[in-house]
Formats: sequence, structure tokens, C-alpha cells
Amino acid sequence: MQYMDRALPGSSMSQCGRAVQSPTQTLDGHLVSPRLSVVICSLNGAAGVDRCLRALARQTICSCLEIIVCDDGSTDETSKVAHAHGAIVVRHATNRGVSAARNSGVNVASARILAFLDDDCEPEEQWAEQLVAGYDKHVVGVGGPLIVSGRAGFMLGYLARHNPLQPQELDLAKSDRVAYRLCLYLKRQWKTTTLSGRRNVFSFASANMSVRREAFLAVGGLDERFYFGAEDDDLCRRLRLTFPSGHLVFVPEAKVKHHFKSSLRDTLRRSRAYGRGAARLYRKWPSVPPVFFPGPIVILAMLLLSAYIPSLAVASLAMPILIYPYGARYAIANRSALSLLDAYVQLAQDVCGDIGFIEGLWRFRGLVPEAAPETVHAAEPGKQTGLVS
Repeated sequence: MQYMDRALPGSSMSQCGRAVQSPTQTLDGHLVSPRLSVVICSLNGAAGVDRCLRALARQTICSCLEIIVCDDGSTDETSKVAHAHGAIVVRHATNRGVSAARNSGVNVASARILAFLDDDCEPEEQWAEQLVAGYDKHVVGVGGPLIVSGRAGFMLGYLARHNPLQPQELDLAKSDRVAYRLCLYLKRQWKTTTLSGRRNVFSFASANMSVRREAFLAVGGLDERFYFGAEDDDLCRRLRLTFPSGHLVFVPEAKVKHHFKSSLRDTLRRSRAYGRGAARLYRKWPSVPPVFFPGPIVILAMLLLSAYIPSLAVASLAMPILIYPYGARYAIANRSALSLLDAYVQLAQDVCGDIGFIEGLWRFRGLVPEAAPETVHAAEPGKQTGLVS
């Protein structure tokens, strides 16, 4: 059950429960037709919601924003904080997950472009303007970078060097074969350069993502079975299938600070959750290769064989640096000995990701697979482009 604490001023609701576009009150009190509806989902994140809403009040196009906070079953003052900032508040009586929270926010949104943030996000002043500017008639979604922020220390530096919320690049679209994906994975462990500039991508994280409203509704919104992890990959996949001529565009200037809990425990918790999400994605889309990291298998095999070849026990201690060499290269280039530990943290993350994937395979074993891509019909040609004038 959900509650909307404040209705959209001057708006009417259709039978399906969605607001039609009409003037609405923004954070600065003006009545405008919003260019961008920003949906923030939160579970017990009152302080983060406050920080996020303050950042939205500083946006260069603040008067064109409609702000919606979905309180996903919080027991703190999340709703009260959102009300104090003048945001529209939708409240779930119980926690239902990020996908359901975002869908509930969209249900009361009125702009033709929807944007999503989390309560641990802090958009920079030009974020909204850059997202909106990223659209042309061929674009169905625009996302931007999530910049690592948090308490200084080794783990924050590690997360900055190995940001888990980078966009998935377009080379993933070339093939779904396991061998090809494995080659990409290994190549990226050794890659020394990263892509930059505005570009088309395979998918991006929903914590800094926008999408045309019509496209979002056409694919049925976020799949609420994805409680946390891979919900954004699933949405981007359905957008690509439904709008094959449309683009998902990454705009580097649309920056958001992501305030991580910079602890090893939280990093491993997230990896395990992402593993479960990947398993659900695999169950839903059997053609998607399973996300199972090979590094832990290699190390485990070496440790088992060390019972017969003792020297392998010593070699297995050094093997993570060969499998995950970026930290060692960074340590040499920047004279940062602590970065040598990166490989072992990456190994621990992959172990947790594999554990989560195995858990998810069992937990979601009854999930009915989605129709094969060739049976998914694209929208009418006139609806593939020009969704926003």
C-alpha cells in the first residue's frame, strides 16, 4: 500500500493513476510546466534526502524541475524532510525496493523526461540542465557519471579507482556469447585507458539516469521483482529492444556525487547484492551470459592443487595481482604501496559476487523467462523517435 502525502497542484489523474502534464509547484514556489521530473527513492535516508534536495534547489534550471520523493517504508523522518523542502512525497507503508519506489514516483510525475536519483546522491549545479540538453529525437535515455565521495581512507580511494557504477560500454552489445564477454572482462582488467566524452552506451546506473516518459511507460517501467541490483540493466535492455533506433547517451557533464559508505563490509555487501541481481537478470533473460567471475575459481583451483604441488600455495598469494593488475600499476605510477591491496579487495568482491549469483540462481529458479528478443516487437516507427519535442 502506498500513500501520496501531497497531490500535484493543478494536475488531474488518469484512470491508471498517472498525472497528466500540467503546471506544478517547484522548490522555489513558482508554477511552471516542468521540463524534468526528478524521482528520489529513500529508505531511512533523511539526511541524504536533505542533502540531495538542497543540491536540487541550486540547479541552474531549478524552476523547471518537479521533485518527487518516494519514502520506501522509512522509520526515520524521510517524509518530514522531503515535505520541508516542498517536494511531492509518495510513501510506501512497507519497504518494497528501489524499482517499486521509482515506479511509484513516476506514477505522479508530470514532465516528459524522468530522472532518477538515490538518497546518497548529490547532483552538481548543472546536472539537470545537462541531462535535458542531452536529448535529441534519437535519444531515449541520458545518464551521467557517479563520482565517488565519502569518508577519506583506503576504501574511498579504492572505490574511486574501481568505481562500480561506471556505465556499461557499447561493446557489450556486439555479442551475448560467454567467450566474448569473458574476453571483454579480462581485457578490462588490463586496460590502461578509459573512454571519455559524450557517447552511446549499453546501460547506465539508475542512480544517475533519465529516460523519456513515453519510453519508460512503453516498456512497463522498472521490473519490481528487481528489489536491488540489475534493475537498471534490465530497463536499459528493454529500452534497446523496444526502441532499436533509439540511443542511450552518457553525458560526462551531468555529474552526481555518490556518497558511498566507504567500508569493506558495505562494499562486499553491495557486491553480493549485485550478484543476486545478475542472477535474476539471467533467469529473466536466458540469452544473457551468466555473470560469474573467474578469478576466485582460478585461485581456488591453485589452492586445491597445492596439496600436490606445494609451490602453488605461494603462487596463489601472488596470483590476484596478475588477475587484477590495475592496483599494482597504480601503485607504481603514484608511489602508493597501499594500492597493491586493490587486487585482494577485487578478489573478495568477485567472491561475494559469485556467492550472490549462486544464491540468486536458487532463489529465482521459478522466474518465468522473458520472451526471446526476436519476439519482442518494437514500437511503431513514429514512436521510436521524437518522443519529446
